[in-house]
Amino acid sequence: MNIQTLQEKFFHAKQYRPSDVNELLDFSKSLYLNGALSISDYRTAVKDLESQGASTPENA
Repeated sequence: MNIQTLQEKFFHAKQYRPSDVNELLDFSKSLYLNGALSISDYRTAVKDLESQGASTPENA
């Protein structure tokens, strides 16, 4: 899943634009855990988001 598609899904679900790439990373994880995102799409999203500076908290 590309970042643009993920941003659109985020907007439709939350009714606002994500404030940063970390918010999109959390959202993609939520979609994956709820079965709405395949493992390959999740991995692609994480890779793309991390290349844009997204990171998970150290104690997560």
